Amino acid sequence: MLVISGLIAGYEDAGVVLEGIDLEVGAGESVALMGRNGMGKTTLLRAIMGHVRPIAGRVTFDGRDLTGRPPFVVSNAGIAYVPQGREIFTDFTVDENLLLGLLGKKGGAGRVPDAIYRRFPILAERRRQRAGTLSGGEQQQLARAIISRPRLLLLDEPAEGVQPSLVTSIAATVSAVSRDEGMSVLLVEQNLDLVLTLTTRCLFVENGRIVDQSASTRLRDDATLLDRYLSV
Repeated sequence: MLVISGLIAGYEDAGVVLEGIDLEVGAGESVALMGRNGMGKTTLLRAIMGHVRPIAGRVTFDGRDLTGRPPFVVSNAGIAYVPQGREIFTDFTVDENLLLGLLGKKGGAGRVPDAIYRRFPILAERRRQRAGTLSGGEQQQLARAIISRPRLLLLDEPAEGVQPSLVTSIAATVSAVSRDEGMSVLLVEQNLDLVLTLTTRCLFVENGRIVDQSASTRLRDDATLLDRYLSV
């Protein structure tokens, strides 16, 4: 489904960050990207999504070349991105925030589908409330991302700064959507419990390259890779 070949990318003020990334994510597969801060994980998601323009290499999705295409093209191809942080419109209602996920989509309804609120009952209870007055910004981001029924979901550290009960809820929701709709997931995360819950395969990023990989279940009992690529 997603195939990345020799991807090199970076920023004008920071130089090259990705030094030649190669990876694949299959249909319905959930894969984790792990590594220390500053190794290029977020830049990789941003390059896939079109927020960072690659210098070289290719990004293809279902055989379609998306290299360097703008975010709206990538989104309409079936890829959704949940970045770090809340990134919600605080003066909009919860319902209005979620409707933004349908902008530019073919056949986008004028209302939030009932299925979304069934998956996020706390948002259903507060759908008319201003989004900035309640916690759960991460859930609002996630709901906004999956409202368009993407075939690939890019998640950037959804557990960061989130209470454990909400992490559990996020994991359950993403797992259910992936199972029910065959959605693939590419997850950047340091929280081992979330990685074990959501993914079957883990890739380790160091200095802008994927340098190792493992079955996610192996990480439960063998801390060797975590010590090598995550310890300070």
